[in-house]
Order: sequence, then C-alpha cells, then structure tokens
Amino acid sequence: MKNYNYILTLFFAVSSSICWAQPNKQQELEIQREKIINIIAEFNGLLRIEKKKEKSVLTEIKEKNNRIALSQNLIQANENQVAFISKDIVSNQKVIKKLNNEIQLLKEDYKKMIVKAYKSRSQESRIMFVLSSQNFYQAYKRMQYMKQYADFRKTQAEEIKMKQNKINEEILNLKTKRDQKEKIIEQTEKEKEVLESQKKEKEQLVKTIQKDKKKYLAEIDKKEKQRRAIDKQIKKALADAIAAANKKAAEKAKKDSKTQNTSSDSKTTSSSTKFILTAEGKVDSDNFKANKGKLPLPVEKGYISSPYGDHPHPVHKNLMSHNNGIEITTQDGSIARAVFAGEVTQIQVIPGTNKKIIYIVHGDFFTIYQDLDTISVKTGDKVTIKQKLGKIHTNSDGKTTMKFFITQNTTYMNPSSWLSL
Repeated sequence: MKNYNYILTLFFAVSSSICWAQPNKQQELEIQREKIINIIAEFNGLLRIEKKKEKSVLTEIKEKNNRIALSQNLIQANENQVAFISKDIVSNQKVIKKLNNEIQLLKEDYKKMIVKAYKSRSQESRIMFVLSSQNFYQAYKRMQYMKQYADFRKTQAEEIKMKQNKINEEILNLKTKRDQKEKIIEQTEKEKEVLESQKKEKEQLVKTIQKDKKKYLAEIDKKEKQRRAIDKQIKKALADAIAAANKKAAEKAKKDSKTQNTSSDSKTTSSSTKFILTAEGKVDSDNFKANKGKLPLPVEKGYISSPYGDHPHPVHKNLMSHNNGIEITTQDGSIARAVFAGEVTQIQVIPGTNKKIIYIVHGDFFTIYQDLDTISVKTGDKVTIKQKLGKIHTNSDGKTTMKFFITQNTTYMNPSSWLSL
C-alpha cells in the first residue's frame, strides 16, 4: 500500500475558473476516500493476522477506537463527496438546459434559413441577382454574399451537431455522476452499520474494565511512567548529540582560525538545545525542510494508530496522555526504514528491555525510531532514504508497533505533517 493517512485527524460557481477547479476538487475528494478505504483494508488485514493472538482488553479497546475513527472519517469523506457530486449534478442539469435552449434557437434560425433558401432555390434567380447589379463591384459583393451565406448555413449545421453531441456527453456525465452518488450512499450506509457494531463491542469491553478498575488503572499508570522515563531518556540523548556536534564544530573553527591567524569567538557553541550549523549542516537541514510533507512512512506497510499531541485515554476520558511523536502499527516481522538521508548519531537500549532507539540527524533535525528488536546500522553510519534500520518489536499482545519522532533541535514536530500520507 503506497498511501497511508493520519487516521485520527482525517476530517477531513459560474465562472470558467470554478468550472476548471471542480474536477480537481472532485479528484481530491476521491483520493481522500481511497486513502481511508486503503487504510481500513490495511487495518482489517492486520487484525485478521492478530485474531488468534491473546490481547489485553485495553489493546482491544484501542483497536475499536481506531476502527471507529476510521469509520467516522470514511462516512464524513463520503458525505463530502456526495454533497459535491450533488452540486455537480445540478450544474450538469443547468448546462444541459442551456444547451437545449441554444440548440432550439439555432434550429429555428436554421429552419428559417432553409425556407428562404428553398424559395430562392432557382439557379436562374441567383444568376439574375448577380446580373442585375449596377456595376462590377456590386456584382462581386453579391457573389461574395451568396458564398458567405452558404458557408454560414454550413457553419450553423455544424454548430447544431456539435451542441447536440455536447448534450449527449453531458447526459452521459450526469448518469455517471448519479450512479457514483448512489454507490457512495450505499457504501456510507454499510459503514454506518460497521460503526454501530464497533461502538457496541467497545461498550462491552469497557464494561469488562469497570469490573476490575483498580487493576487497569494500575496498568495505565505503569505504562505512563514508562513513557515519561523514555521521553526523558530521548531528551537527554538529543541534548548530548547537539552538545557533542557543537563542541566538534567549535574545535574545527578554532583550528581553522589558528591556521588562518584569525580570532574566533566560539562562546555560543556550548549550547545543548540548538545546533550551531556548519555550512554542510545548513544544506542538510534545508534539504530535509524542503521535503516536508513528502517523507515516506518509516515502515513499508502500516497505519498511524496513535496520533501526535494530547489525547484522552481510550477508556478514562479524564486521563490525558501526551504523545511527542506518532505510533505506527504494522505486521509482525516488519522492518523500520529511514525516512531521509542522514547520519546515525546514537543507538540506545530502553532500560529494562531489549528494545532499541535509533537517532538519525539531518542538519538540525532528528528522526527517531523507537521500539526496535534488532538493528542493522551502527553509530556514525551514513544512511539513505528507505534504508533498513532494524526489526520492529512485537509485544505480548501480538501488536507490532513503533514510535516515530521528528525534532528540530530539541523541539518536537508533528510527524504526520512531514510524512507523505
């Protein structure tokens, strides 16, 4: 699957310029629908693979929430497209009506012209019309008039035929749009049934949790503490990498200044929160920045199962959780891949586990790949776009997920706005 989407935040005229824009808008809406449909297929495929695996109730609820969000997004996308098609149908009907009026006027004019031509059909009358001219110039003008008159008749006949063909084309377009509209409405009704089914299943799972609330709250609290500890570890790693890069740049600048017998002020190079970019680093940073919205997903197949930013817990809505990156769910055995060319600055092991974190620098940007079991790169390696980095961890619930972050210096970015979803 080449295209993926941000599954929890995907909510998604009379002038000639508007007429040109409409097909583009319709194409955009269709692409949006297809993306969601593809993600649903990917989601369902992963669920079928994991069906036989034992999962925790919290994991199942999270899956239901994701599927509900997908259904809501698809329904919204369908309704947007139906509304657009409905406007397009009205526009088509107006065009057909206008063309019918124009062709009727053309036919009436043509009919009068044919009657007039019939009455003056005699070759003799045409010759006499020319011969009765008072001078040669008048005769020439009359001959030109008869030729232009004949050409005009031919042009009118062709225009009538062209407009009739246009009407037939518009009628065919109208039928196609009506069929498309009916198909989307039918799909929407089926998706609404899926949505209601998922909501009911989620309600049953929530009831299960309510029976043993303390146990699940303890599990939630444990995971939240683990998340905060890893976030702290990542923050320190970023600061260390920036400080090391700045120290190296300062030493090089000092060495260069001695060679050239010039003074160098390197006071700012002690920063651990912001890169002091070299000329090469600035090029790397600018190249990365220029590809915002074009970066590939850091896995070959998968979907975003947990978005960037603040969002409530799937069960306890009063508990807010912050995600500095995104969580990507994929299939067992999947490999993480670099989203852009860069250099591996550090590889960390998450305390208490065998899971690794890989840091890749791109000027003053970092891409971070968390929850890898095995790795195929080492610190200092130069990597290329889509290069394999390591195998993604599969947890005890049978879920294969990876956390992915993008930062500029130590400031977290929303990865979804950088990826080509």
